[in-house]
Amino acid sequence: MYKRILVPTDGSEITAKAVRQAIDLARLCGAEVLTLSAKEPFPYGAISEMQPTPPQEFFDAQDRIADQRIKSVLAAAQEAGVSCKAITIEALHPWEAICEQATSEGCDLIVMASHGRRGVAALLLGSETQKVLTHATIPVLVVR
Repeated sequence: MYKRILVPTDGSEITAKAVRQAIDLARLCGAEVLTLSAKEPFPYGAISEMQPTPPQEFFDAQDRIADQRIKSVLAAAQEAGVSCKAITIEALHPWEAICEQATSEGCDLIVMASHGRRGVAALLLGSETQKVLTHATIPVLVVR
């Protein structure tokens, strides 16, 4: 059925549910899990000189946060006996990085969480999951 399942992580509790679903599905199918954590790029610009955090500190913090996120997925996969590969990538738009990595890594399913925003909140805040659903060329499983 599935051979490689991509599960992006932002470290939230709802994402942890998606990770568990992806790992369970991978175990059933004998698939590999690929986890991805997107790091925010440094906000360069005219006011970047006034940033309270120097660029290197910002990058180091982003690396630490992304590493923590993927390590928890790697540990859960290892505990379940599922092969897992982890990637961290800098991305202005996480949904684009998710779609690009799914294609470049040969994934045949993306498993993502939905935060369940509706109405005006969903319109104003946007949704990475919604954007992946709109732009992905492979199936997307949304976990609530």
